[in-house]
Amino acid sequence: MKRNMARTLRLWAATVLLVAVQARAEAQTQVLLETTMGNIRIELNDKDTPLHSKNFKELVEKGFYDGILFHRLAYNFVIQAGDPASVNAEPGKMLGDVEEPYSVPAEICYPKMMHKRGALCMAREADENNPERVSSAYQFYIVYGKRFDDTMLDKAQERLDKTTNGQVKLTPEVREVYKTKGGLPHLDGQYTVFGEVVEGLDVVKNIQMVDVDDNLRPLNDIRIIRASLVLPSED
Repeated sequence: MKRNMARTLRLWAATVLLVAVQARAEAQTQVLLETTMGNIRIELNDKDTPLHSKNFKELVEKGFYDGILFHRLAYNFVIQAGDPASVNAEPGKMLGDVEEPYSVPAEICYPKMMHKRGALCMAREADENNPERVSSAYQFYIVYGKRFDDTMLDKAQERLDKTTNGQVKLTPEVREVYKTKGGLPHLDGQYTVFGEVVEGLDVVKNIQMVDVDDNLRPLNDIRIIRASLVLPSED
């Protein structure tokens, strides 16, 4: 009987280990942005936006984002980074117009991936030059936004009806997120959202509140010291 019990315990332990390994393998990639104003941990959506996730991970692994500035900050809107010219940019220089060698095909997964507060999204050129809404190779933004009431959401829906030809609708579930958490609903269905902040939303809040010039560049540089792939939190 003792031998059977020992065998059962070994099988149980092996099963627990296998489940843990499988869970770890299925976990989404996380990226840690160490900035001059604090750390931001982001989880990528590897499953639904594989092209964007792969591109972002490769750039992180190459050290592309190390030393880059948050070059565009808009209060109650977004913080944006990714221009390689920002690494050694002189104070006051306008940034964000760097030519890029490639683009990333759109992977718009609305409403699963929406512009809620903390969403990680890829920037892109405007519709008139980019009807397929392909994403930038390098530049990304993190949504801060604001909370919306029903009247504001109705206006956002009117705007979406024009910009998406009525294809994007703010469902009751989506509206509730924007009312309680906040974000930028008028951008839904038009930019690829490929991850979200899981730690450090307070850092995002503080960054988007700093003083900026007429081009929305911070008066005092805010830099990504280092970007790295990290294991998912155990919380």
